[in-house]
Amino acid sequence: MTAGKDIAKVGRRRMIVLIPLLIFLGLAVLFVIRLNAGDPSLIPSALIGHPAPATSLPPVAGLARDGTPVPGLDPAAFQGQVSVLNVWASWCVPCHEEAPLLMQLAQDKRIRVIGINYKDQADNARRFLGRYGDPFVANGADENGRAAIEWGVYGVPETFVVGRDAHIAYKLIGPITPENLEAVLKPEIEKAIAAGG
Repeated sequence: MTAGKDIAKVGRRRMIVLIPLLIFLGLAVLFVIRLNAGDPSLIPSALIGHPAPATSLPPVAGLARDGTPVPGLDPAAFQGQVSVLNVWASWCVPCHEEAPLLMQLAQDKRIRVIGINYKDQADNARRFLGRYGDPFVANGADENGRAAIEWGVYGVPETFVVGRDAHIAYKLIGPITPENLEAVLKPEIEKAIAAGG
């Protein structure tokens, strides 16, 4: 009878050791799977194919081009022409790296580049654009982050392609790079231009 009790005790001790080990191994496997899941910028947006949010924002205070104030964000700006909307901030390090690429995109007269300046101070935003150039035909000041939430922004920078019909055609999470500009963003812009609408 004591031998049976001893065997039961040994079995319980093994289970006490094995259960945490199995939980740890399960979590480790899950971690490795998520680590190798691919590019996080490929997270699909629920807004693709839907109308762009009807977000109105005031202009970045004091921002002007050729002596004319740069307007804020008006939902009507997305009608009739393909737009590239970039969510940016002067404090965002990757935004500094993508700024020259946005200037390059702004040279394409078939599109308009529009900005949402996210949780930034107007003087810092003006200095940023003074340093890198201002690609934006309109630039709304999202001081409290409400507009970014409406657009489903995970973090800055993010870039959207909006078709002539004011529907979101594509979303790029993270900074524009020379590689994804040529391989992804420009082809998506071309698709939106070809789609008409």
